[in-house]
Amino acid sequence: MLNSIFNALLLLLHPFYVSITTVDYNEQAHRVEISSRIFYDDLETALKNGRDLKIDLIHPTDKSVADSLLATYFGDHLRFSMDGEPVSVRYVGYEIDEDVAWCFLEVVNIDRVGKLRIDNRILFDHFPKQSNILHVTAYGKRQSTKLDNPERTAVFEW
Repeated sequence: MLNSIFNALLLLLHPFYVSITTVDYNEQAHRVEISSRIFYDDLETALKNGRDLKIDLIHPTDKSVADSLLATYFGDHLRFSMDGEPVSVRYVGYEIDEDVAWCFLEVVNIDRVGKLRIDNRILFDHFPKQSNILHVTAYGKRQSTKLDNPERTAVFEW
């Protein structure tokens, strides 16, 4: 009983920082579909980036401003290359589900996936203990890895 209470207090005193990014190759649509689940308060901290900004992802005063900040943030912190060539990742939008922001992105006009390199630096600048989990699926085969700050690059091959 005391052990459970101690572990609960430890979590409260030392919160964990994690994001989960799921990458699915949609062969029929020739598109890579990406969703990132991030605690929205941590994401707000990253979007502020030391600036005196009021950012509220749950109730934004102007959703287009929030979308613009997120598009820029993901463009700077989540990059992909296919078979050695950088590809353009397009921000699609976001939703809030309880304490998590679901952020959606895509890469279009992808005829096949051979070697996929992901550079994921989400929240690394703000949380030294940040971990980013990647789940990547193509051709029915799922591969996963975890990147602990400062490790930021993972390569997947099919």
